[in-house]
Amino acid sequence: MYTAIIIIILAVFFLSAAIRILNEYERGVIFRLGRVIKAKGPGLIILIPIVDKITKVSLRLVAMDVDPQDVITKDNVSVKVNAVIYFRVIDPVKAIIEVEDYSYAMSQLAQTTLRSVCGQAELDELLSAREKINAELQEILDTHTDPWGIKVATVELKHIDLPQEMQRAMAKQAEAERERRAKVINAEGEFQAAAKLAKAAEIIQKYPMALQLRYLQTMREMSAENNTTTIFPFPMDIVSPLIKFLDVATKSHKEKNSE
Repeated sequence: MYTAIIIIILAVFFLSAAIRILNEYERGVIFRLGRVIKAKGPGLIILIPIVDKITKVSLRLVAMDVDPQDVITKDNVSVKVNAVIYFRVIDPVKAIIEVEDYSYAMSQLAQTTLRSVCGQAELDELLSAREKINAELQEILDTHTDPWGIKVATVELKHIDLPQEMQRAMAKQAEAERERRAKVINAEGEFQAAAKLAKAAEIIQKYPMALQLRYLQTMREMSAENNTTTIFPFPMDIVSPLIKFLDVATKSHKEKNSE
């Protein structure tokens, strides 16, 4: 009876040491007597106890935060930049053999690359050309991590922290730019209005009746408003001789006084 119990215990121990179940997103790198056999999974895996050793590797996409890095840009502006990296393991064997801890190695490589790439760009480029910098970071990281069996999917800059003095200077610059645009738009409007008035004057000069029609239209618009002003139209051809007579009388009066 004791023999049966021992056999059962040994069988349970053997099964617990020999059987592994891996999820769909996991792979197991098998080491047999210290040598890599291959990566197995997912599903049921049978190992040789004591002889085989398994290391699990996840193939899911990993999102890694890069700690904020102090960067001096090409135009000598000190900023803090952080990013997020999306990567996955595509070769479990390389990820285990070629690097001791691929997650830690990726973090350190990302920090140094982020400082290097951002330090070669000017502040305006860093703020406005993020897609270009993201693509450059992704290309560099993907090239360096390819021997590790890792594929870098995306790199995105998250935050760019500027000093308070630089933020105030940029706010003044933006305000000055808006004022410049407003003045330019106003000048363009005045120029267009002057051009239209010049064309209208040419038409009125060619067709004098247009001035009378415009005069009547203006009176109609003024009469449509709720006001107490009364307007009496007075023909200009009657006023013109009177103005000429007054000018002649004034001139003759001045000549008599001078004598």
